[in-house]
Amino acid sequence: MPIPDQGALSVAPGVHRARLESWLESTLGADALPFSLTPVQGGASNLTYRIERSGRSYCLRRPPLVSNDPSSNSMRRELQLLRALSRTTVPHPRLVAACEDETILGAPFALMEWIDGFTAKDPLPEPFASDVNVRHGMAHELIDTLARIGNLDWRSIGLEGFGKPEGFLERQVDRWLGQLTRSQARELPHFKALADWLRAHTPKMQRAALMHGDYQFVNVMFARSLPVQLAAVVDWESATIGDPLLDLGWVLALWPQEGEDSQFPPYLGWMHFPPRSELAARYHAGTGLDTSALPFYMVLALFKLAVIMEGWYTKFRHGQTSHPAHAAAEHDVPEMLARAARFARL
Repeated sequence: MPIPDQGALSVAPGVHRARLESWLESTLGADALPFSLTPVQGGASNLTYRIERSGRSYCLRRPPLVSNDPSSNSMRRELQLLRALSRTTVPHPRLVAACEDETILGAPFALMEWIDGFTAKDPLPEPFASDVNVRHGMAHELIDTLARIGNLDWRSIGLEGFGKPEGFLERQVDRWLGQLTRSQARELPHFKALADWLRAHTPKMQRAALMHGDYQFVNVMFARSLPVQLAAVVDWESATIGDPLLDLGWVLALWPQEGEDSQFPPYLGWMHFPPRSELAARYHAGTGLDTSALPFYMVLALFKLAVIMEGWYTKFRHGQTSHPAHAAAEHDVPEMLARAARFARL
């Protein structure tokens, strides 16, 4: 992958300003319009920027400067997915333009509409911060939108071949064990026992569906005004066709509730949100899917996330990244595996 020469980079890492300006002019029109470019702190994978030009705001996303594991995220797949979502009612950032010419920024990138909303991180804006009913509404919107994604006719919107649903669950343990061998920095507690437990408790997939792959509060945006409305699902780079219950397991494995010691993830105070059982029942009502094997999906979600985060930590130890989430993985990964062991009752 060609990398832009560092001397021509703007203050935003990964963006060659002159080449981007030329591309914006040829794509959006209006010669020589000035634009501003601001890095947006967000996820720990793709890089995100806000562009303001001619009174409009856009979101630009490109892959990280240091490549992830070769079997993981792909901007080209995300572009394909955004084009498919344009045929649906799933809320998402509209794709304005895509660039697969790597000579512009050194990688493919997406230009999307800017969503005027907020993610569920403390401090929440009012009345979301203090109103119990509003917080329940946020949780319900999160689950109802996930059900809508899981109910999509993914073949009819052009996603045939986007994933390999046959044997999806059966290959998960080996797939993530393989990635760990390429990125492991240390011995991890509970890992082998969890792998054995997952193999022994693998259920039969009920139906193949579009999966987001990292569905949680920080990857959706809510409208700023009431009534509660989920404005967009973002960060689709891990999407595939597989078992939609793994997305639900991802949400609920990271969903702390009263009486539990762990408060991970720490980005949100979790008071006044409904319990996991209520959300699982709501998802079942919206999809018709049996959720009795939910502990398996919660354990698998944490197993997968631990491998991904261990890869981050390895890059941090090797001096390839300084992202705070990558450094925090030193402690978060063992905690996540311990949480998975509790769900598996090991």
